[in-house]
Amino acid sequence: MGVIFIIMIELKKDTKYALMVATSMGVRITPVNGQPVHSSKLFEMEVSSAETNVASISSYLGLPVKVLTTFVKDSPIAQMIKNNLRARNMDYEGVEVPQGNPWGYRHQFNIADSGFGTRGPRVLNDRAGEVGRTLNVKDFDLERIFVQEGVQILHLSGLIGALSVETSEFCLELARYAKKTGTRISFDLNYRASFWKGREKELRDIFTEIASVSDILIGNEEDFQLCLGIKGPEAGGKGIEAEIEGFKGMIGRVKAAFPHASVYATTLREVVSVNEHLWGAIMLEEENWHVIMPRKINVLDRIGGGDGFVGGLLYAILKGWEPDTWPKFGWASGALATTFLTDYAQPADEDMVWSIWGGNARVKR
Repeated sequence: MGVIFIIMIELKKDTKYALMVATSMGVRITPVNGQPVHSSKLFEMEVSSAETNVASISSYLGLPVKVLTTFVKDSPIAQMIKNNLRARNMDYEGVEVPQGNPWGYRHQFNIADSGFGTRGPRVLNDRAGEVGRTLNVKDFDLERIFVQEGVQILHLSGLIGALSVETSEFCLELARYAKKTGTRISFDLNYRASFWKGREKELRDIFTEIASVSDILIGNEEDFQLCLGIKGPEAGGKGIEAEIEGFKGMIGRVKAAFPHASVYATTLREVVSVNEHLWGAIMLEEENWHVIMPRKINVLDRIGGGDGFVGGLLYAILKGWEPDTWPKFGWASGALATTFLTDYAQPADEDMVWSIWGGNARVKR
């Protein structure tokens, strides 16, 4: 029997915030009743960003969360976003940027067709004039945030890291300051081809530096290959076991290239139909592999499932639980997110999440 190495990520004590995220806030508009965008007249509008989707698991379950962002001054959409963040138990900080003129700054719009059955989802990102592209490190007092207030985990996403030259530098400086002050760093690579076009070398260098100081690295095969230059899964035999071995090999190469991290994770998803997925996960901590074989989940809206996984994983780490619970709680949080029409899960308590892991959908009285 092999030796089991148990790793517990040491977190700063006596901090004001358990988790902090940097993000560009926006809204998602979705046709009601699962209809396509082009044939719909009625839409629901929800506040959204990948990074606050992640933070929602912790904020709803009672951990203190802070959001670094930016707003359009005097915008009703900005007010809606602030109200939403308060309702999600999140503190926020960010400058107010004047719109300028009718063609000036605004918050991003994501227009999403959730799909139904065999008709797949379609998402249009309308980011012209996005105010989040102006996120700049000079607008934040990092000494106050990281030292006087204190943060246990800083979560960064490749979406913000690649959004603009300013946001790339912003994320890089946040990572450097977090490293210097003992804050742990989580980095979800989140590759987007349209963000990288024309900036490939610049962003490869920036992402490589952030990854090199990160404690938790998350991504899929495309993320690791295109953001960090890691060779993808080896082609092997057929079946899920062969696929998992391929992913393990890739994660092993990530660890060899970025040995500073303590945790490496990826999710596995096979789409049977829009409303039925097979959902799994792989995590490596120290020398220990944790594999969740893909299991059937019923999906109301798939957007935010991956963010839910990361959010649950970080919550379990912040709570100081044993490592074998980290991917389980992440898996269940991701599955929970796909049962909400918001992009983020809203767990009432830990039991709601664990009941999903246990496959218990019975009425709780």
